Amino acid sequence: MRLFRLTLASALLMMGPLRGLVLAAPVLNEAAPPLIVTTLDGQTFDLSNLRGKVVLVNYWATWCAPCRREMPAFDAFYRRYQSQGLELIGISVDFTRDGAKIRKAAKDFAYPIALSSEISVNGFGPPLGVPVTYLIDADGIVHDRFAAVASKLLHDVVFPLLPQPVEKAK
Repeated sequence: MRLFRLTLASALLMMGPLRGLVLAAPVLNEAAPPLIVTTLDGQTFDLSNLRGKVVLVNYWATWCAPCRREMPAFDAFYRRYQSQGLELIGISVDFTRDGAKIRKAAKDFAYPIALSSEISVNGFGPPLGVPVTYLIDADGIVHDRFAAVASKLLHDVVFPLLPQPVEKAK
């Protein structure tokens, strides 16, 4: 029994430096942690490649009614502002075996969807609950975190961070 406790204690001590990277939620006003995930359509979403863009990272689930209610607002906002420097990833926390449910829920949306089980580099750690959305500004800083999103919130908080079109002088 003593050997087991020593082994467990050693393992926990060795994991100490990694625990902050793997299990800590992103910290507001600090650099966004790394996130690499393969989307349902086989593309790689790598947050580190999106500097200069405003990014929303949304965790959701098929069984979560508030999650499903906010998805159309995300989709409309994404369709409207993707060309202006907005990126969005929806990450489902459902079980891998629920792939058919996830695909059905996501089929009408233009933004990329992924399974949390397909995350290869996860500095965000598992969400404590869903829905949760992180807003990363164009400088790669975690600007905000939302428990639920509505169209007004997207327009009031996210839209001002997008690069504004420059009007031509007459």
